[in-house]
Amino acid sequence: MIKTRVTDLFNIDYPIIQAGMVWCSGWELASAVSNSGGLGIIGSGSMYPDVLNVQIEKCKKATKNNFAVNIPLLYPNVSEHIDTVIKHQVPIVFTSAGNPKTWTQKLQKNGIIVVHVVSNLQFALKSKDAGVDAIVAEGFEAGGHNGLDENTTFCLLPLLKKHIDIPLIAAGGIGSGATMFAAMSLGAEAVQIGTRFVLSNESSAHVNFKKAVLEAKDGDTILTLKEITPVRLIKNKFFQKLQNAYFENKSVLELKKILGKGRAKKGMFEGDIDDGELEIGQISSYLDSIKPAKEIIKEIVNDFFTTRDKLNEY
Repeated sequence: MIKTRVTDLFNIDYPIIQAGMVWCSGWELASAVSNSGGLGIIGSGSMYPDVLNVQIEKCKKATKNNFAVNIPLLYPNVSEHIDTVIKHQVPIVFTSAGNPKTWTQKLQKNGIIVVHVVSNLQFALKSKDAGVDAIVAEGFEAGGHNGLDENTTFCLLPLLKKHIDIPLIAAGGIGSGATMFAAMSLGAEAVQIGTRFVLSNESSAHVNFKKAVLEAKDGDTILTLKEITPVRLIKNKFFQKLQNAYFENKSVLELKKILGKGRAKKGMFEGDIDDGELEIGQISSYLDSIKPAKEIIKEIVNDFFTTRDKLNEY
């Protein structure tokens, strides 16, 4: 076990949290992570209310341990999702991409722990004022939807630590025990990991997407579409269409037309690696295998202790 305020708050063995990723993190992955001592999260951003309802029911049957639901506040059906997690008494909710004041009190009044994801100090202070129980400090290395500010995780963490006294969870660029140790050295009391869990057996990502992640090299991901919603994705034919539009000074409306609807589903869930949106983090460049979630957590924990022991030798 690795004991921190976050492990106590969530009642988990290890301060390892699997990110709630659209199209990749359903009940299979969430329950596998929770059964392995971490905190699994169902990503509701890609789900209709009835789908989320079924996902939670299946997750409750698959694990007796705590799990969470991630609710991005920029998507539709937010109020229905809130009602669903309350109905099922989901113990923990992660909110992101919106105002934490909107739902935090309602969730907490129903006995739910609330964590909000931020990308800068301003949003962290607003989250603290909203009364959240913990904050995820997410650097722009992270995959998927991100903040406008290109703050790196290891610059953001000490800044928030200086001003925030509630538990901090580091996200972005973390996929090993060594990076977990580094994040915790800078003030984090847990880490949230997405990209590495995309490459798990239990991830609902399409095999074509998983192969694209394995093949990604240094510099193959980029943060783009800041005019709409910033997102880090793999450079592919769809990205090149966006790049050409930028070169031609296309309007935001024209960028939205290129993006269209269901682009992430097309790439990540249906496996169209050319015309789909392939959301993934920078750490994809050093990942090289697909493994069960239990094995991923075991490797991270072992690497964490190995790193700690090596440093203690100096």
